[in-house]
Amino acid sequence: MGIRKKNELPYKTNAIFLTSQIRINNLSPLNKIHLAMLKNILAFLLFLVIILPTGNSQETSPITEETKKVIKSRVDDGINAGIVVGVIDAEGTHFFSYGVKSYKSKEPVDEHSIFEIGSISKTFTGVLLADMVVKGEVKLDDPLQKYLPEGITAPARNGKFIKLVELSNHTSSLPRLPTNFNPANPSNPYVDYSAKQMYDFLNSYELTRDIGSEYEYSNYAVGLLGQVLAEKNEMTYEDLLIGVIADPLELKNTRVVFTPEMKKNLAIGHSGGMEVENWDLISLAGAGAIRSNAVDMLKYLAANLGMEKSDLFPAMQMTHKNTRAKGSEPMVGLGWHIRGLGEKEVIAHSGGTGGYRTFAAFIKGGKKGVVVLSNSDVGVDDIGIHLLNPESPLRDIKPSISGKLRDVMDSEGIEAGIKAYWQLKKEQGDKFDFGENELNNLGYYYLGKEEIEKAIAVFKINVEAYPEAFNTYDSLGEAFMIKGENEKAITNYKKSVELNPGNQGGIEMLKKLGVEAESMVEDVKVDEEVLESYVGKYELMPGFVLTVTREGNQLNVQATGQGMFPVFPKSDNVFYYKIVAAQLTFNKNEKGEVESVTLNQNGQQITGKKLED
Repeated sequence: MGIRKKNELPYKTNAIFLTSQIRINNLSPLNKIHLAMLKNILAFLLFLVIILPTGNSQETSPITEETKKVIKSRVDDGINAGIVVGVIDAEGTHFFSYGVKSYKSKEPVDEHSIFEIGSISKTFTGVLLADMVVKGEVKLDDPLQKYLPEGITAPARNGKFIKLVELSNHTSSLPRLPTNFNPANPSNPYVDYSAKQMYDFLNSYELTRDIGSEYEYSNYAVGLLGQVLAEKNEMTYEDLLIGVIADPLELKNTRVVFTPEMKKNLAIGHSGGMEVENWDLISLAGAGAIRSNAVDMLKYLAANLGMEKSDLFPAMQMTHKNTRAKGSEPMVGLGWHIRGLGEKEVIAHSGGTGGYRTFAAFIKGGKKGVVVLSNSDVGVDDIGIHLLNPESPLRDIKPSISGKLRDVMDSEGIEAGIKAYWQLKKEQGDKFDFGENELNNLGYYYLGKEEIEKAIAVFKINVEAYPEAFNTYDSLGEAFMIKGENEKAITNYKKSVELNPGNQGGIEMLKKLGVEAESMVEDVKVDEEVLESYVGKYELMPGFVLTVTREGNQLNVQATGQGMFPVFPKSDNVFYYKIVAAQLTFNKNEKGEVESVTLNQNGQQITGKKLED
């Protein structure tokens, strides 16, 4: 039975991500535990689109009481299990920690606690590349082909070849993840993806656009870069990391593989309030395999800032320089992403794995850096950005209703849980997050525990609460399918596909249930004149724009910092993605002019005005 992603947003943030979906085939229903809590595997190690106010930072104490209050509130409300903040400035290093390593042990987190740092690992890979450039061992413009094993051929296009720098700055035209990525264990999805599979994919992949033409965040590309750099040095990625960066900078707790001391200090990852497995990346280590703590991460930032003298400083400075064409967005160095802050630049990266969210950033040429580490899958980037620039607001995150509902269902039964949900929504609707995903995650939690009746009850609540959301019916259909009630499964899958014709997962499930689903998807034709009226740029929020273009009768949409994807008409003004569960509705004013677009994704709606040319 196939499983499709259950959530499109990797976590709540101040930007929208149109992440691609992945199908994981041949898993039993019992193997689905934690899959929904992992969110979308393709979204792992995701770099956040950082939206920074343009004003200048005001001088404040490094970790304000306001920040501490927000951190305590998020932990006390069960949003994050633990949060550790580290700041380095001209006065030295500062730490603040709150929460626990595990809800079971209750042991508090501190600056020595170990976290998976996810995609911040990409900046380490960038330093490894830059160090080899400084030493004259490679060049940024060297073709990837030069460093591949015999018999492996990198794809080319229009006479151009992928360069090492393009692997690091996400312009290689290689996809986010390879199509031969089919994890046996979704709770530790990368552990069985081998170097052979990585090279087999490269050997067979055909580029879909010109190399260097667009930015598309690629875990595969950076993982590949880490692998070839390690192989050139005839060692593993971890040995290269330790020899070049960790040992020289005395980062004793920055490794790919846990040392006994690191294991002792591990903050267990959490998703939906439950412990999840650590993620082990082997062939793609350079993309997100590193574990570290706040003490080591501030040492790393101090070396990047030049506040601690290091032979690596020239290489680190190279990683901070924009490697893309002038005027291109986003600006990317080697691993690091670069954003403006008034007259200054912020060098930043965030990370996320199954049960962790992390953020690291510093002011280029300045004397301030920040790291935020959490052992939960709810983002903490706003905390880091706020510490760098107090004008950037801290988000108001509400605790999920799922925890409260789970407590009632487990202690008082299903009927009491259903009653409690609707009562709480009526009387305390502003206190909890009643979003579509909150119940969806809880339903999959119960599926993983083989409590099918509770799962069905939760999914039914979600259908009633969000009757126009395709994913609620899709999840209920899957629960009925697992229970063996195929007619009810078909009914809900049909409703899901009717609401979103781009739900490829639902279409495939219907096929397995003996229903020819393609005939359900109406072939809608929209006049090219109407399509042309939608062409333009729409600002969903400051710094985050959807760019709509047209090729004949095909609309394509590109979000800031992402690749371009086609959208397909459901009606004259509603279009859907096939690679992600999202829809766009183009809105007209009284004069019949297109004035805005509404993005509907994951139960959330954001409307952006059309910008003038």
